Amino acid sequence: MEALRQDDPRRFGPYTVLARFRETASAVQYLAHDASAADTTDGTADRTVVITAARPELAALPAFHRRFEAEARTADRLAGGWVQPQVATRTDDGELWTAVAYVPALTLAEAIDAAGPLPERAVRILGAGITETLSRVHATGAVLEGLAPRTVLLAGDGPRLTAFGPLGAAAEAEARTGGQLSVRLGYLTPEQVEGETAGPASDLFVLGLLLAYAATGTTPLADGPAAEAAQRIAHAEPELGAVPEDLRGLIARCLAKDPADRPSSGTVAAELALEGAAGLARGGWLPEQLSKTLAEQESRVRELVSAGAADEPADSPVGTAPRGALTEPADATPDSPATPDSPATGAPGDGGLGEDTRTTRIGSVGSPRAPEPDRPTTQLSIPRERTGPPDRLPAVLPPVAPLVPRPLPAPAAAIPASPPPPVTPTPPPAPSSSSPSAALDRRTLLFGAAAGAAGLIVGGGGVLALGSDGSDAPDDGKPAPSPNGPTVAGLPPQPRWVYSHPEVEPAPLTTALWRDRLLVLTGETQASAVDLRTGRRLWECPDAAKGQAALAAGDAFCFVAGPSEFLWLSPKDGTVAHRVAYENQFEGAPFLTVSDVIGQSGPAIWFTGSHKVTVKAKKPKKGKKPGKDTQVVTSFLFAYDIVRRKELWRTPVPTGRESTTPAYRLIAVRPDDIVVRQKSATLTPGDVKAAKGKAVFRGFDRRNGKLLWTKSFGTVGPDGAAVGDDRGLLYAAAGDALQSFEMPTGKPNWTLNGTPGSVFGTPVPAGALLHTTSRNQEVGAVERESGKLRWQRSTEAVPGGWAPVVTVSSSGRTVLAAGAAQVTAFAAADGRRLWKFQDIGVQDPKGATVTAPYRVLAFGKSAVVQRERMFYAFPVK
Repeated sequence: MEALRQDDPRRFGPYTVLARFRETASAVQYLAHDASAADTTDGTADRTVVITAARPELAALPAFHRRFEAEARTADRLAGGWVQPQVATRTDDGELWTAVAYVPALTLAEAIDAAGPLPERAVRILGAGITETLSRVHATGAVLEGLAPRTVLLAGDGPRLTAFGPLGAAAEAEARTGGQLSVRLGYLTPEQVEGETAGPASDLFVLGLLLAYAATGTTPLADGPAAEAAQRIAHAEPELGAVPEDLRGLIARCLAKDPADRPSSGTVAAELALEGAAGLARGGWLPEQLSKTLAEQESRVRELVSAGAADEPADSPVGTAPRGALTEPADATPDSPATPDSPATGAPGDGGLGEDTRTTRIGSVGSPRAPEPDRPTTQLSIPRERTGPPDRLPAVLPPVAPLVPRPLPAPAAAIPASPPPPVTPTPPPAPSSSSPSAALDRRTLLFGAAAGAAGLIVGGGGVLALGSDGSDAPDDGKPAPSPNGPTVAGLPPQPRWVYSHPEVEPAPLTTALWRDRLLVLTGETQASAVDLRTGRRLWECPDAAKGQAALAAGDAFCFVAGPSEFLWLSPKDGTVAHRVAYENQFEGAPFLTVSDVIGQSGPAIWFTGSHKVTVKAKKPKKGKKPGKDTQVVTSFLFAYDIVRRKELWRTPVPTGRESTTPAYRLIAVRPDDIVVRQKSATLTPGDVKAAKGKAVFRGFDRRNGKLLWTKSFGTVGPDGAAVGDDRGLLYAAAGDALQSFEMPTGKPNWTLNGTPGSVFGTPVPAGALLHTTSRNQEVGAVERESGKLRWQRSTEAVPGGWAPVVTVSSSGRTVLAAGAAQVTAFAAADGRRLWKFQDIGVQDPKGATVTAPYRVLAFGKSAVVQRERMFYAFPVK
C-alpha cells in the first residue's frame, strides 16, 4: 500500500478511498471503505473493499471502455468459489470501476518476493483452485486470458482470480494515436507468437508458466526481453529441473507447443487435487511467513479504516482526503505512474507492489514513446466500431478473447443462429467455406459483440491493437474441434453434443425426454424438440406454449398438457395431430382448471382439476327474503388414458387454499394403488391444523380412484422429502434422519441418522439400493430392506442450501447429483467420485448472471445435463 497522490480520486460512489493498494497496466487498485453502511458483526470487514479503477488516459478510449465493461461482466458471471463477487460496478458516465470485498491476500508475485517459492502442497492448491474456475470457463469453449503472477491472489483459505480478460492480465496498456488501444500480454503462448487464435488450451500453457513460477521462483521461457522470450516460447523446450518431481510431468504437458497435446483444465484439477482445492487447503495451506504477512496486512488495513473511515462523514465531497489515510503534502510532486514491473513504495510484507523480475519486462506505461513497429505477423482486418448493441454473440473466439461462449464439439445445427419457422423441420445449415480466406475470417478479432470493437493481433510481442475502422468479419458457425483422449478421474467426459436454447426465446419452462429419442422443451411462446442422437433442433410448435409433461402416448405421439387443452404432437415435425379442450372433454366440469400432471404409468396419467359449481339457495320460508345462489369450487383427482383419449375415473378431493386447485405430488405407484401427498402451499389452514404439523399421505385405488387410506408417518413434515416404492415401503426425511415405514400401516422399518443440522433430500430407489442425498452436499447408498449404509461421499460443493437432486443412469451403474454449483458423478457400487461438471452458461455479456441450478435427465447410455439454456449430453455407464 502507499499514500494517495494529489490526482487520485477520494471517493467512488459510497466508498471513501483510504490508500493506493496495487497497480496494474490498465488500472489502479484502491483500498476503500463504506462508512455509511450498516454495522456488521465484525465492525468493518464487510464494508472494506478494493476498488479497481481504470487509468484515466485509457478510460477515455471507447474500445477500452467496452473491454473493461465486458471483463467486469465476466467477473460477475464467475462469482463464487475462487472468484470474489463484485459488490459494486460503475461503467457509465465516464466512470470505470469495480469493487470487491477486501480479503487479506498477496499476489503470487508479492508472495514469491516475500517468501520465495511455494511448497509443493501449496502449488497444488493454487493450481487446483485456478483450474476449477478455468473448467467453468472452458466448458463452453471460452477463453479466460486473465492469468499472470499479479492477477492471482493468495488468501488464507485458498487462491483467488482477479482478472478476467487481456486487460486485467496485461503487462502494458497504452492509448495510441487515432483512438487505438495497445495491450501487451506478459505471458504469451506458442500459438499467439505465431499470430494464431488463442483457445482454452492457451490458458493451460499460461497456467504451466504460472505453476512453474510458483514452484521455483522463475518463469521458464518467459524471462528476459520480450522478443527473446517470444522466440523461446515458440521454439525452445522449458527447463523444469527445479520443479518438484511429482509436478514436473504435469507442468511439462501444460507447456506443450501443440495446443492439442496439452491437458484440459479438468484433467489438471483432478491430478492436482482430486478432493478439490478447498478440501486440500483445510487446516491452512500457506507457509508461516506468508500467513504472518497476511495478518500484518489485515491489521494495517483495520488501522486505516479505524483512523480514516470511522470519522469520515458519509457525504464528504469528492476530492477531500479522509482523515487518517496515507496522504502526501499538497505541494508534493506526484511520482510518475508505476508500471507492473517497476518497484513501488510499499514493502512486500505489507501488501505493496514489489518488483517482478521474473516475467517479461515491457517498459514504462506512463512514459510517452513512438509506436513500435509490429513484428512480422498475419495482418487481420480491423472491424468498424459498433454504434448499437450486437444482434447476437459470435460463435468463434478472438485470439485474445473475452469470456464469450462458443460451441463445444457438436453438430453445426445444434446451436442455431436463429430459430427456424414454427412447426416445420429445421433445414440443415449451409456448408461453411474451407478456403484460406474463410480461415482468416475465423481468426479475425470479433470484439464487436462482446466489447464493441475489434482489431489487430500481433505475434511475438503479444500486442493487441483495438481501433475503429474496417468491417466485421463473418462467422462461419463451425463448432470447435473435438479433443480426444481417455477420461481422467475427476474430468467429465467429452459431451456427445451441446445444445444452446436461442437467446431470442424465453428460457424453457419444462424439460422432458420422449422415448429416449427427443428432448422436448416447453416455454412461454412455444414447445420445441431436440434430437437426442445429434443435439439438433428438429421442430417448434407455438400451439404447445406454456405446456408441461411431454409424455409418450404410445409410439405415435408426444402428449403435452397445455393451459386449456391436451395436445398430441407428431414427434417428426411437431404438428398437432389431436387436441382436446378441457371444457369439452370432461362432462359435468365446465371451465375445468387443471393443475400439474402428477405422474404416468403406461397410457394412464393422473392430475388434479377443479371447477365452480353453483349451489342454489334454499327456498325461503313464507315471508322471508330469498337467499342468494353461491358458487363452490369442487376438486377432483383424475385418471386419464392418453392413448385412447378417454377419462378413466375421477374422485372428489379437498379443494386447495383460497379455493384453488389442489396440487399433488406422486409418492409411489404400486400394482393396486397410487400414493400421493398434497403440496403444502395448497393446503388450507384447516388441513394444516388437522395434520398437527405432519404430512398427510393418501392412497387411491388404481382401478376406480376410490380413496383407500389417509395416513401420517412418524414425524415426517408437510415438506419433508419422501418417496415410496412398489414394495409398499416409504422412505422419508424426519428431522436429521432418514426413516423407512411400511405403507399404509405406518410401522417403522429402519432409521438412518444423518449429520446434525443437515436434512436429507428425496432419495431414489434403484434395485436393492436407495440412493440418498442431503443438504450437507453428501450422496450415499443404503440397503433398502435393512437401512445399512453402503457408502457416503461428499460432492465437495459448499454445504448448505438445498440437497442435490439424484438421478441414476439407465444401467444403474452411475449416480449423478445435480446441485446449485455443479453435477457430480459417482459409481453406484462403491461411491467412487468419477467426475464433476460446471459451466457458466451461454449468455450475452450484457445479460443477467445464470444462477439456475443443474438438472439431469438420464436415457440409454447418456445423461443430459441442463443449466437454464445450456444442454450437454454426456456418455455415462
